[in-house]
Amino acid sequence: MVKEEWRELGEMQFTDKLKAITGPLGIWHRDNFGHMDKKIMKFEEEIKKIDDMVSNVTHDGVVEARKRALVTCCEKWYVRKELHWKQMSRSRHARHMDKNTRYFHNLASARRRNNRIDALVINGRLIRNQARIKIAIREFYKELYHQEKSPMVRFRDGLVERINEGYAIELERLPTSKEVREAVCDCESSKAPESDGYNMNFIKKC
Repeated sequence: MVKEEWRELGEMQFTDKLKAITGPLGIWHRDNFGHMDKKIMKFEEEIKKIDDMVSNVTHDGVVEARKRALVTCCEKWYVRKELHWKQMSRSRHARHMDKNTRYFHNLASARRRNNRIDALVINGRLIRNQARIKIAIREFYKELYHQEKSPMVRFRDGLVERINEGYAIELERLPTSKEVREAVCDCESSKAPESDGYNMNFIKKC
């Protein structure tokens, strides 16, 4: 389905293709994974019917084979359901994360109030003037973390080895498609680089 949708888009950037396929993917997902609970319930009802039938009358290998097939299908749908809600929870967390801005802002405000310095002893005197306190603190850390003069070290001094021209060109070379693909393949499949819902497993298969 992805190939057919992208074939109609022609030459387009990968990120634009991801945006364009969001709608069709939603329809595909609803058709193939919609009503998961009803499908699981249907499989469980069929399994219960077979169990009731087996307990009342004799059965043959065909009935057992059907039960095993139903149990396998039911287990697959349980796994799909678990993966589905796992991905949905990640997507919702990333999408609604900015709604917690007010909460974190209140935390920062409370921390700022707790860290406020109302008075400070400067040169043996207790100072409450906020402007003087800020100047004293700034000057203290300015003196504490000032940069000391250090001798200039050049390549000609022999302390630093200069790389050759080949290595220099290699450092500025753009990565090849193969290197990009290898880097993507090394990523964990369930992770998503953005909150658009496409995890690395989907990108690997593209």
